[in-house]
Amino acid sequence: MSTVADTPVLSYEDAVAQFDPVLGLEVHVELSTATKMFCGCAHSFAAEPNSQTCPVCLGLPGALPVLNAQAVDHAITIGLALNCSIAPYGRFARKNYFYPDMPKNFQTSQYDEPIAVDGYLDVELEDGEVVRVEIERAHMEEDTGKSTHVGGATGRIHGADHSLVDYNRAGIPLIEIVTRPVEGTGARVAEVAKAYVGTLRELLRTLGVSDVKMERGNLRCDANLSLRPTPDSPLGTRTETKNVNSLRSVERAVRFEVGRQAGVLLAGGTVTQETRHFHEDTGVTTSGRPKSDADDYRYFPEPDLVPVQPDAEWVERLRSRLPEPPAARRKRLQADWGFADMEMRDVVNADALDLVGATVDAGATPQAARKWWMGELARRAKNDGTDLADMAVTPAQVAELQGLVDSGRLTDSMARQVLDGVLAGEGDPSAVATARGLEVVSDDGALNAAVDRALAANPDVVDKIRAGKVQAAGAIIGAVMKEMRGQADAARVRELVLERAAG
Repeated sequence: MSTVADTPVLSYEDAVAQFDPVLGLEVHVELSTATKMFCGCAHSFAAEPNSQTCPVCLGLPGALPVLNAQAVDHAITIGLALNCSIAPYGRFARKNYFYPDMPKNFQTSQYDEPIAVDGYLDVELEDGEVVRVEIERAHMEEDTGKSTHVGGATGRIHGADHSLVDYNRAGIPLIEIVTRPVEGTGARVAEVAKAYVGTLRELLRTLGVSDVKMERGNLRCDANLSLRPTPDSPLGTRTETKNVNSLRSVERAVRFEVGRQAGVLLAGGTVTQETRHFHEDTGVTTSGRPKSDADDYRYFPEPDLVPVQPDAEWVERLRSRLPEPPAARRKRLQADWGFADMEMRDVVNADALDLVGATVDAGATPQAARKWWMGELARRAKNDGTDLADMAVTPAQVAELQGLVDSGRLTDSMARQVLDGVLAGEGDPSAVATARGLEVVSDDGALNAAVDRALAANPDVVDKIRAGKVQAAGAIIGAVMKEMRGQADAARVRELVLERAAG
C-alpha cells in the first residue's frame, strides 16, 4: 500500500485535471431528544463521565430496549425535509462488531429497511450554481460511547499509555444520512462537499431536531472519495475519512484525499479501501483500518424491538409542521431587508441569520441589526472565542440599544459602553445607561457654556475659524466633548462652535 510518506501528493488542481472525482457523504446527526434512543437516560453535553447510563445502554444481561417515539418523529421529519419517501414498515437490526466503546458489542441500527429513502437536497454554491445531491437513505441508529486515549502525542490509541471509556454517549439517538455517489462536480468537488454539509446543517437547525454543533459532535461527517480516469470509467476504490468535525475541515479533507489518491495512482499504486483520519493541525489524512463491507457486520433483525410502522396520518401530520425551507427563507428575508448578496452571505456564514431576524422583529432596522451582530458583537465573539449565539445579549436588547441611539439618548460610543454593561449582566440597555450615567447632553445651556469656555481658552483657533478655516473647529469640538465626557451630541456641538465663534 502506498502512503503519504513514500508517494508524492499531487496538487489539487493537477489531480482534478487528470482524474474525475466521485464524492459520497455520510452525515451522523445526534437528535435533540430528552432521553436516549432505547432507554430513559438523559443525555447532556459534558456531563460527568458515565453518569448518564443504565443497564440498557450499558448492554447488561436481561435489559430490554424501548424505542424513543420522539426520535422516530425527528427521523420522519428529517426524511420529509430531504424529499424522501417514508417507509411504512421497517425493522431495526444488530450491526455486530467489537470496539471498547460499544458495550453490547453490536450497534442497534436500521439496515435493509431504513425509515427514509430516495430523496435529494439542492445545494447552492458561492457563485449561485445549484447542485442537486441525491440522498440514498436516512436511517435511525444509536451512538457509541467515547474513548479517550491518554499518554500519547496524538490523542489516538497508537502510542497511548491507557484508554478511558465514557458511556454517556452510548445510546444517544442518531440519524445517518447517506448520499448516492455525487458525480460530475469536477474541480468543485471539495466545495460541493463543504456546501452540502453546511446546507444540511442549516436545514436540521431550522427543523429543530438537533443542535448540530460540529465541535461537540452533534453532527459528524464521513467523507467518501474515489478517483477514476474519466466520467465514463467505472467507479474507483473509495476511502472514507471519518468524523470530520467542521465545514472547513470537510473541504480540506476532500482536497487532500483527491491529491493523495492521484499521487498513488500516477505512481502505479492502488488505492486501498479503508477508513482514514483527518488531522486538523497538518491538513492531511492518515490510514485507519481496512473498510468493512456490509457482510462483515453480520446484520440480523433485532429480536427485542417491534417494527416501526408509521401510518399515512402520522407522516402527514409531521409534513404539515415542516417550517419554511432555509433557502426560501433566505431569499425572502434578503428581499425584505434589502441586503446585497455579499451582505446576506456574510450573515449566513456567520450563523447570524436568526439573530438579525429576531433583532429586526424586535424593532431595529435590518441594517442596524446587521451592523451590531456583524460588527461589534462579531468582534467581541471572536476575541472571546465564542459563538455569536452564545453571547450574553439578546436580540431584543440589541434592538433596545439601537433604539436609544436612534432617539438621540446615546451616541455610538456610549452605546458600546452600555453594551459592556449588558454583556456583564448589569441589566437591559436602558437600565445600564441610567446606572452608568450615560446619556447625551442635549441642554443647549450646558453646551453653550462648555463651548464658550473652550473658545475662551483657544483664541488662536477662534481667529482661524473666523478666517474661514472651518476645519480648525475640530480642536474646540474635541475640548468640549472631553469636558462633557463624550456625552454631548458632536454634531450639535459643531453647530454651536461655528455659530458662537463667528459671533
